[in-house]
Amino acid sequence: MTAETGDEIESLRELITRAQVVLWDFDGPICRLFAGHSAERVAVDLVGWLEGRGLHGLLSETERKSLDPHIVLRAVDRRHPGSDLVDELEERLTQEELRATPSAMPTPYADPLIRTWKAVGSRLAIATNNSPRVVHTYLADRGLTSCFAPHIYGRTQELNRLKPDPHCLNRALSAMGSAPSAALMIGDTPSDLLAANEADVPFLGYARNERKEKLLRDAGATTVVASLEPVLKLIRQA
Repeated sequence: MTAETGDEIESLRELITRAQVVLWDFDGPICRLFAGHSAERVAVDLVGWLEGRGLHGLLSETERKSLDPHIVLRAVDRRHPGSDLVDELEERLTQEELRATPSAMPTPYADPLIRTWKAVGSRLAIATNNSPRVVHTYLADRGLTSCFAPHIYGRTQELNRLKPDPHCLNRALSAMGSAPSAALMIGDTPSDLLAANEADVPFLGYARNERKEKLLRDAGATTVVASLEPVLKLIRQA
């Protein structure tokens, strides 16, 4: 929604009005976790750690060059599910995420939107592929824990259940006793959209640049905002 036409505002208003429960992805809609601590470098380090142990062959060329730590993690889990190797790799990623947390950049308007949405009676949860330890740390630093707790659903040892699998969304819906149709997922990647579709949850895309908007649109997202400001305005008008 790079331009706020009347139809787009009405589409956004309809999504917001129906939502009694709001499921947030973490890295993107709430903050840029790796704003000062490159996710690409983390992925390269994980690949290098595997190669240093003679495990170069665990990854395809595409996976090695993905520059996405979650792709690396999922690839190893597919080949050695539930292994000590996967546990150690996941812990290394968690430690990198924790190191990134102090320099994470809050998404513009996210903090007031979260507080306002909570204040008007909506229930909020986080459904993310990041470690829940990282989410708890970030929210505590921003004074936002009470807006979400205890409904923070992040990466578990079941790495095959990361989004686009809807597992974390379904955990949130079940714990909150919410029908999918009464919820809304806010995400910034096609995997968020696919997970929402699989869980039958309406989806609002957040795209901080044109590249991310194109990825969401190409994946089938119909309502995408370039800023959370219009969402905040609508909540305040409700």
